[in-house]
Parts: sequence; structure tokens; C-alpha cells
Amino acid sequence: MKCLRPAAQFFSSLVYCYLCHMKVRIVLSMLVSVLSTWAGFAQVDTSGIYGERKDSLNAAVYTGKRAGNYLSKSKDLRVEVISSEGLLKMACCNVAESFENSASVTVGYSDAVTGARQIRLLGLSGVYTQMLDESRPVMRGLSAPFGLTYMPGQWLESIQIAKGAASVVSGVESMTGQINFEHRKPTDEKPFFLSLTGMSDTRVSGDVASSLQLNDRLSTVILGHVDKNFKSMDMNGDGFMDDPMIQQFNLANRWFYYNPHFQLRLGVNAVSDRRNGGQPGYDRGTYAPGTPWGSDIGNRLLGAYLKVGIPLRDDQRESIALVADYTWQDMDASFGSASYLARQHSGFLNLIWRNKVSERHDFTVGAHGRFDRYDETLSRTVAAGTNAYDRRTDLTDIALFGEYTLRLEDRFSVIAGVSADWFGPDDGFRISPRATLKYQPWKALVLRFNGGRGIRAALPLTDNIGVFSTGKLWTGIYDRHLLEDAWTLGGNATVYLPIGADPENAYLSFDFFRTQFGQQLIVDYEHLVNGIDFYASDGAPAYTNTFQADFAVEPFERFTVNVTARYADAKVELAGQGLVERPMTPRFKGVLNLQYKTNLNKWIFDFTAALNGSARAYSFMNLDGGRTPVYPTLYAQVTRRFKGIDVYIGGENLTGFRQKSVILGVPESPSFDASAVWGPLMGLRVNAGIRITVWKTY
Repeated sequence: MKCLRPAAQFFSSLVYCYLCHMKVRIVLSMLVSVLSTWAGFAQVDTSGIYGERKDSLNAAVYTGKRAGNYLSKSKDLRVEVISSEGLLKMACCNVAESFENSASVTVGYSDAVTGARQIRLLGLSGVYTQMLDESRPVMRGLSAPFGLTYMPGQWLESIQIAKGAASVVSGVESMTGQINFEHRKPTDEKPFFLSLTGMSDTRVSGDVASSLQLNDRLSTVILGHVDKNFKSMDMNGDGFMDDPMIQQFNLANRWFYYNPHFQLRLGVNAVSDRRNGGQPGYDRGTYAPGTPWGSDIGNRLLGAYLKVGIPLRDDQRESIALVADYTWQDMDASFGSASYLARQHSGFLNLIWRNKVSERHDFTVGAHGRFDRYDETLSRTVAAGTNAYDRRTDLTDIALFGEYTLRLEDRFSVIAGVSADWFGPDDGFRISPRATLKYQPWKALVLRFNGGRGIRAALPLTDNIGVFSTGKLWTGIYDRHLLEDAWTLGGNATVYLPIGADPENAYLSFDFFRTQFGQQLIVDYEHLVNGIDFYASDGAPAYTNTFQADFAVEPFERFTVNVTARYADAKVELAGQGLVERPMTPRFKGVLNLQYKTNLNKWIFDFTAALNGSARAYSFMNLDGGRTPVYPTLYAQVTRRFKGIDVYIGGENLTGFRQKSVILGVPESPSFDASAVWGPLMGLRVNAGIRITVWKTY
């Protein structure tokens, strides 16, 4: 090992040059990752870092046993946490497959062609949920349809799901809640991690992570991911691939520098994604009516961020922080003879000052600016007419915000915040107040309430990418970025129960939230015959009421039970119909998750059963009773752990249930529609994989 120390120092010097020599980024990352595996960096003393882990600008680190999914007792908001253990319950190629154990979040396909995954939180589309990467807004704009598939599950330490109107510090785009992703840290004691997964549908994915402590102040983590399937599947025999042919590469590099007077975080990431769906043999260059119809979508994404934290007092009670973020994305998509070319430049700058006056009083004020530029070219001709435009759109959000926190010991807290945002000359100023209240009258009971206003700019086509997989003519404001406006109010009561082997984590929880829109972009499939109408709600009723109950217990040691049930009452006023149930929105979902671990966690058995409720179907789907059926889904996984190696095998959709009649009509006809997806597209899938972890030695 000692003979490798000069080599380690040499390659460490090369890593420093990364910031100045972007062209050698990929090569250096690979070299450093390989070197870390050999040497383990055993001679580097990082005890100073691990004595008090400074993993974020405002971090708290907890150790001890945690369930895979649990409700955080300490958070002011109602926050569900999917821990690192929970992320291992599924063969998670990406985070879209990490929510199957949660009834709070429902994940489905936006259509039967593109492979785009969409979530639902509080009964509404995921575009109304703010996605955060360690408190930085991500998956916005062009990346919204595929962003969940660009976040590998094995890159993450945890996922936090917060319902309702959250803090104004990260902006006011959150309406139904926030989902925050915590990545593996540069200070992790894992110089090498490798995960490989194969599925029965020929899909293969791999992840690599390498955390390197270069000295007692500087550390970095290198993250890589590849995802590819080698053969198309058509289990229902409709002539369309159940999943598109995908080839995806992801690479990220994150850095962390710390001293008592200064913290610096920076990182870069890149994504290359190619997906071909629809009928096998589709060729965008030679396509003509009568030849195979499909989609060909290419996405390239580059991102970079910078976080700087400076304490202004020795006791760390006062500090300033600067967060800067830039994203570039290029989308080149075709659907049959239609083409959609789009490019996005997005910049975000957030300046925050925090002053913790005392244990009771805490103030945060700041300003942020966001700029989005979209260049879009659409060319689409269907039997009923043509949709086309070529334009550049600039969207601006400049805000001043403030937040005050009052804490009375551990029993009572109030967070009151407000943000004043200027959205440009057309939309002007908007004031967004938000408030959170937590009351714990005694140790076993926690009561929470929160509410506030959310505002976001709609991207009609990418927010609803399934409209490309139809033969319908679009009408209305499909080419406008309407400013959507909603209020969300709700509360939660959690009772901790003195039962089971782990009373601290046994609970029964109830919550209710209501989201009501003042302005919403309506995408109406039913107003026109063989048409899709885009229009503004303009104050017409559009709301969702969501009820949920959660129960968790460990009946005996190493056996955990989680049961969740959710009911959604979603209504919207549609042209010509009045106030009706929001289409394609399931009324309820129930989830049962069981996990058993043998002594010393050598064997782990996971089982998840979900019951998915019915939804009002579009009228043109001609389903019996006008509703989709209730259906079950089952998942199971068995893991065998060795020293530093996990081997697992599992199954998805064990019932084999599939949606019938996914493709309506024939391509290029006005009745063609491949976007009315409500259930699984593929039957039973078996997966197997291995995870290898090399721990740091001292």
C-alpha cells in the first residue's frame, strides 16, 4: 500500500486541475476512481472531518437504526423519508422506481411510447411538486418528463418527501410539496461502490461511486451511471414496444472544501439519453404514413452548481450563503412525422443571510434571481390540421424573501415566511405567504399544520409530453407559458405507539391536504372530438383533497410492517362538462410493505403489495362504467449480504397485470392515442444484481 502513496499524490494533483481543464474531466475521474480502489487512501487522515461532519450548509447527521420508510419526528413539516435502506428494497435503476413503497407518491407512465415517468403527489401531476437536489431546484423545464430517470437511485443517501407549502428559501414553485434528494457525500468512508443490475427484459444498469478525501479539508465524489436495454418487448402483442429502447449515460463530480471560516461546494453533471419507442423499425429520416410509427428522442444535459457558506460569528449562529446553479439542455425529438426541437438555458442565484438570535428566535432573509430561456421549434401535421411555431421565450423570477422561526423548547414551533416575486412585465409582482406550525403537547403526539401559495410557469408540451403520442389536433394556448397559481393547506397528526420491539418508531399518522388553483393550465382531451384543447382555468373550480393514514410497527426484532392508505378527491371544471372528477387520477392507493432481516442482517426479505384504485377514464376510451379497474401489484426481493458484497434477486409486478388496449386507433388517424395510460405496460419482470462496497481502512 505504501508504494502507492506517490501515485495517489500525483493523481490527487491532477484532480486539482479539474477546475481549469474541463476537457480531461472524464479521463481523470476514471483514473482517480480506479486508484482509490487500489490504494483505499488508507494513509489520509480525515478524522477532523468525521469528528463533525459538515455535509451541508445547514446539516444535521443522525446515526443508528432507521427503517426503509419512516415519518421524521423532528421535522417541522410532515416529511416522509426513504432512507438508504429503503433505496435498496427495489432494484432501483433510477428514483422513479424508488417510490413503490410509498403511497404518498404514485409513479406512472405519461404515455405508452416515450418511457417518460410522472409522479403524483396530493393527487396532482409531479410538475406541481418542487424537486430539489440538496435544496437546489432541479428537474425543471425540458427535464421534467425524464428527470426522474436521470437520477440514479444508487447515487443517493436518502429521499425526503415533504407535503404542502414548504420554505420560501428555495423559491415558490412548490405547490403540493417538495422532494429533496440527498446524494452520496464526498466525505463518505466509501472510496469505491459498484452496483450492477440485470432484468429479464434485457435491461442492464450499472452505477459507480467513489468518495475520495484528498486531505483533511478537501474531498470529492465521482458518480457514474449507465442504463441500456438490448431487446424490445411487446408482451401484449399490440405491435408497439412496451418500453422504448434506451441508452443513457450519466456522470457527476462533486467537491467539498471546509475550514472553520469557509465552506465551498461545487459540482458538475452530464447526461446523454437516447430513446426510441413505438413500433419497431421506425426511422425519423424516412418516415411516411404506412411505415412504422414511433418516437426518437435525444436529450443532452449539462449542469454546474456552486455553494459558498461563510459563518459571521464564531458560534456559527450567523452566516451568509451563496448558491449558484446553471443548466443547459438540448432536446431533439420526433414523433412520426412531427418534430420538436428545444433548448433550455437556466440560471439560478440565491443569496441567504441567517441569524439565530437565540434558541427561540431565528431569522432568514435573502434574494434570488432565476432566468430561463427556451428556444422551441415545433412542426406537426395531423389529419385535422397543423401545429407549428418557432420562438424564443425568456422567463424571469426575481424575489426578496424572509422567514422567521419561533421555537419554544421541543414542544412548539412556528415558521412564518413570505416571498415577493417579480415575474416580468406581463405577470408583475406576486406575494406568496407561507406558514408552518408544529405542536407536541406530549412526547407521543405530534401535530402539524402548514399552508401557503405556490406559483410556477407552465410548459404545456413538456409538462404533458403524452400529447405528442396522439393524432389529435391541438388548440388553444399550447404555445404559451401560463403562470399557474395555487394555495395548499393541510395538517398532520402522528401518534407514537408504545408497542413492538422498537417503540420509538411505531406510529399511527393521519393527514389531510387541500390544493386549490386560482389559475391552472387545463389540458382537455374531451372538449373537442379528436382534439386536445389547452386553456386557462381563470378561477374556475380546480382542487384536490387528499386524505392519508400511515401505520408502522416492528412486531418483533428485525421484522418491520408499514401500511399506508390514501384517498384523493380531485375535481376540475372542464369546458362543456362543468365540475367533474379529474380524469386519469386514481381515487385511492394502499401499500403494505414487509421486511425481515436475519441475525446480523445476513439475509433480507422484502415484500411490497399495492392496491391501485380506479380513475375516471377519458370518454373516448370507452371503458365499462367509464372508469379504470382496480388492480394489484406485488414486488419481492431477497438479499444475501457478505462482507462488502450484497447479492439480490427480485421480481416486479408479480401478478403479471397489464393494461389492455393501451394503443387506441392507428397512427396518423384522428382517433390515434397512446397517452391514455393508467396501469402497468409490462408483465412480470425478474431482476438480479450485485452491490460491492469498499470501505476505507485506517
